[in-house]
Amino acid sequence: MILVLNSGSSSVKYRVLDLADPAAGDRGIVERIGEPGGVPDHTAALEQVLDRIDRAAVDAVGHRVVHGGDRFQAPTLIDDDVVKALNDLVPLAPLHNPGGITGIEAARAKLPDVPHVAVFDTAFHATLPAAAATYAIDRELAARHGIRRYGFHGTSCAFVAGRAAGLLGRDVTELHQIVLHLGNGASVTAVAGGRSVETSMGLTPLEGLVMGTRSGDLDPAIPGFLHRVAGLDFAGVDEVLLRRGGLLGLAGVNDMRALLERRAAGDEAAGLAFDVYCHRIKKYVGAYHAVLGRLDAIVFTAGVGEHAAPVRAAVLDGLGMWGIAVDPARNDSPARDARLISPDGAPVAVCVVPTDEELSIAEQIVELLGR
Repeated sequence: MILVLNSGSSSVKYRVLDLADPAAGDRGIVERIGEPGGVPDHTAALEQVLDRIDRAAVDAVGHRVVHGGDRFQAPTLIDDDVVKALNDLVPLAPLHNPGGITGIEAARAKLPDVPHVAVFDTAFHATLPAAAATYAIDRELAARHGIRRYGFHGTSCAFVAGRAAGLLGRDVTELHQIVLHLGNGASVTAVAGGRSVETSMGLTPLEGLVMGTRSGDLDPAIPGFLHRVAGLDFAGVDEVLLRRGGLLGLAGVNDMRALLERRAAGDEAAGLAFDVYCHRIKKYVGAYHAVLGRLDAIVFTAGVGEHAAPVRAAVLDGLGMWGIAVDPARNDSPARDARLISPDGAPVAVCVVPTDEELSIAEQIVELLGR
């Protein structure tokens, strides 16, 4: 049995998996860590998790880690040196990695006799060619501080690319795909032969698509402008771009369901936010089609990608000249399984594939440990 943990700064999500029957395992979350009414720390949160499961049956623990930098490009068995290296990478993901590290340390203390494995969101994108990974800034400065495109959502991307290939009855190594991971965080990845060759998130998860609270792409001079003209300090700029941008900044809500309700009711701000959101994705679809040269499939996944039919329709509207289209009845179907939503015989398959990052992590751990 594998225990998969996703530790944030104030929560620990968990799932227990037996690959012989992935649907049967327990899952849950411990929230409000270090907050009034919650548990005091991650150690107490892990104790709650272990009280809910059969800890004696745990064979290995998998940890989702957002940023592995240049060092970690595959699932990695955790020891003290790995924990030290993860701490060194905190400046690359100050919002995400600290909670993950704290969770790792607490879990290793509570379950010291089983292997612990880190699986990195950035690892799948280690195959990015230099032309895609390199920013046009001073090369020595970039090398000194590890400034490059890393990409994120890699665990999800790899999982759904493989499942989409299975849905199409093809080997993933034969396909050129665009994977649209659309959730509160959102990214798009060009996948050629099962390898990431371009992705929208960069050094951090801020770059790229419009997200729930993150701005995504913008003129790089805007932060300086906000500092000089609006009087914001660096923390204030981060607040505007990371937590008060995206759909929240445009329309006052960061949940796509609420945005669609407001749009349907005639709210102009919601309508504009929807248009900006979908326009940005469509730009990336066109760009990544050019990068790939040939396109076999577009795959929608994550909360918005799996459930928001109006988004899928708007993103691909007008792309029929490239053989890209959705069948309205299939797109509007309430089905929740992996499925095709393109018309029969379409040159480019359009798929909806539910993501399962915990299952992907468990599969990678089994492959690493050989059992």
